[in-house]
Amino acid sequence: MRLLLIEDDPAFFEPLAADLRGAGYIVDTATDGAQGEFMGATEPYDAAILDLGLPKLAGLEVLKCWRDAGNHMPVIVLTARDAWHEKVDGFKAGADDYVCKPFHPQELLARLQAVLKRVHHFNQAKLKVFGVELDEEEQTAAVAGGEAQPLTAIEFRLLRYLMLNAGKVLSKAQLGEHVYSESAEPDSNVLEVYVKRLRKIVGNDLIHTRRGQGYLFGLKP
Repeated sequence: MRLLLIEDDPAFFEPLAADLRGAGYIVDTATDGAQGEFMGATEPYDAAILDLGLPKLAGLEVLKCWRDAGNHMPVIVLTARDAWHEKVDGFKAGADDYVCKPFHPQELLARLQAVLKRVHHFNQAKLKVFGVELDEEEQTAAVAGGEAQPLTAIEFRLLRYLMLNAGKVLSKAQLGEHVYSESAEPDSNVLEVYVKRLRKIVGNDLIHTRRGQGYLFGLKP
């Protein structure tokens, strides 16, 4: 899953970005509102974490620009703890959730997971699809209640994206955008290797190849 973090304080966003990457997300950062608005409007992010007090373009204006343009990307707003009016304004502008500063990284991660599951119409505590249960904390997968299998960072990101989009055909380009950082994006042959490794974990019958189209996670009709 690819995230956009828009925050102008390096002492704040650098450790936060590291925590998010450690939780299996690809994180791009912007340090002002104008840059962040452009990135969010032109790149296929799964969610954005948006501070409201930004230079060049205020966070609330960034959010309004996205929503006015029909961009429905989930957005978590960062606000000061006593700024209740910012929360209200953020929700009115289209925010999906907010986190008050200062906060523990685990709170943000929990809210982020909840927002992403809600967007993809999952309401269970753990991500469970077609008998595969993904533990996002431990980054493991278990099939039909069996033993949890550890996943590498890329295996985890790939499986999570496939499961959240179960039943949809995902092109190799889509998967690459949401699984790899720009500096580590592989060719399609490498992606096939990771799909093959996941099939050994979840079973050959759950990840289907659609020739000329990509991959689909789900049961055969």
